[in-house]
Amino acid sequence: MPDPKVFNYTMDGLSYSVTVYEEDGKILADIEMLEGSMDVNAVYFGDDDYSGSSTSLGGPLNMNGAQYDGEKVQWDGASYVSDPGLGPDADEKESYIHAGDTLTLELDADSLDDIDIFGIRATSTTTDAGSIKAVSGDPEEPEEPEDPDEPTFDKVLFGTEVDESGNVIDGITLTALDDPAYGIQLPEGTEPTFDNYLAFFDEEVEGYDVESLETIRFFTTSPEGWAVQVGELPAPEDGWTSVDDVLEDYDALVDSGAFDTEDPGAEGLSLIAALSTGDEEEDAPVEEEPEPEAEMDLV
Repeated sequence: MPDPKVFNYTMDGLSYSVTVYEEDGKILADIEMLEGSMDVNAVYFGDDDYSGSSTSLGGPLNMNGAQYDGEKVQWDGASYVSDPGLGPDADEKESYIHAGDTLTLELDADSLDDIDIFGIRATSTTTDAGSIKAVSGDPEEPEEPEDPDEPTFDKVLFGTEVDESGNVIDGITLTALDDPAYGIQLPEGTEPTFDNYLAFFDEEVEGYDVESLETIRFFTTSPEGWAVQVGELPAPEDGWTSVDDVLEDYDALVDSGAFDTEDPGAEGLSLIAALSTGDEEEDAPVEEEPEPEAEMDLV
């Protein structure tokens, strides 16, 4: 699917952005009002070839005299949106948009390749003239949102048996630290994301599997060098049946903001275990120790 195109238009008292894109076989245009207001009466589009006859809507919906970069535009398509005039129910008119509003229209176009120029005929505008025959060209591609940083962990404990006190009495610890006392090390150069820990556990560790897991605990290191538990992912009542099941629950934990804190020794870490276990009465304690405890030495 081709990338969307973004057309911008700004003048005194008025500013908008138009994103043209393809969806479900249709060519759509999102007109986002950035400043001011206007009543959109018609929209026009064309490619960068100005030869041939030009499409035009009659009367007050025409774009006669519209130019781009000093050159008269030849329009390949036009769509009626509304009649000029607001009347007593102006704010209920869908085509009358204000800053912060977005109007979505379907264009009579076959492809995004046909749209290099975009025009809007609007009245009741917040400009000195009160109406516009606006032309935008040189479309941009929309900026891609940056992906959030994937959480990383110094250690991950995969627990297969937990006693009544919540201690893991069987399981295995994987670590990115260069110290075998903290568990089995990930291959050198492996980024210590949970996806990589889980893949190593599933593919390389013998004697354990996803179906046997009762809990997964995540650890980082405090500035003092202590291991600190920063989260827990308990298995559902019926357990996990696949790696995908585990990743789905892990993604939900990440989306809840459980790993947003940057300070592994901060007081806020005690809330993370409560979020992941569903304990509403008291916060789960933060595990902090100068040396690995027994449950973290399970290999």
